[in-house]
Amino acid sequence: MGPSGTPCYTPVELYHASASVPERTQMPFPITHITLGAWIFCWTLAPGLVPSALTATRMNGVDVFARFTQHIERQTEIDKRAFAVASKCMTWFYKQLRERPAPPAMQRIAWSDAPIIHAADQPQDESAECRALYPGGLEAVRTDFQRTQSFLSLSLTFYEFALVGDGDDNSLYSTRELQDLLLALSLSVEPSLDSETHLRLLTSRFDMLHEARGMEALMAGMNKLYDQGYRVTPADKAHLNRVME
Repeated sequence: MGPSGTPCYTPVELYHASASVPERTQMPFPITHITLGAWIFCWTLAPGLVPSALTATRMNGVDVFARFTQHIERQTEIDKRAFAVASKCMTWFYKQLRERPAPPAMQRIAWSDAPIIHAADQPQDESAECRALYPGGLEAVRTDFQRTQSFLSLSLTFYEFALVGDGDDNSLYSTRELQDLLLALSLSVEPSLDSETHLRLLTSRFDMLHEARGMEALMAGMNKLYDQGYRVTPADKAHLNRVME
């Protein structure tokens, strides 16, 4: 929300990836344990506050908010799938450490009319998938678990950043909001540039920080928005919950 009213600060859990990786004797953390390392403030919006008449997202027919959030959401879906695979396989590898094959039971020789089922006839299960994906075994999957967790955390945090930048929750960036977003990401603000160029600047910065897993730089940008009076709103949290499903 924009700066008005008297703030009432209430910390809540968001979603920030832990840099740590579970020990060999532990099971991996589920996605619901990822926290974003930010805090939420509740406050009252002063009456009469209206958005800027000039909305940057409608200049030149470019909806910067919609296209920027869609760009981040597409990457988030990719990261969610990759993390789910790594998490599933990590669970499987840890399970193998706990289980030891039991000695074969003594059986009497008996005739049976039941057909013989060979192992090759069995459908492929997750053990085959995980062994194929991670031939390096447990160490390989632990490394990939940490990597995919970091990527997913950054994507979710960046999505939150994009939502917070829409201070009045109208799914559009006003001229001021777009300017604040660009400055928060240390991008140049040139009034002469059109919205398509601004959109490319934002998506390129997301791609760069995602590739570098630049959570520190992203959180610095989030703090700049907070310094300008922006806050996570109930509408933002609803959007985040939808993306995390």
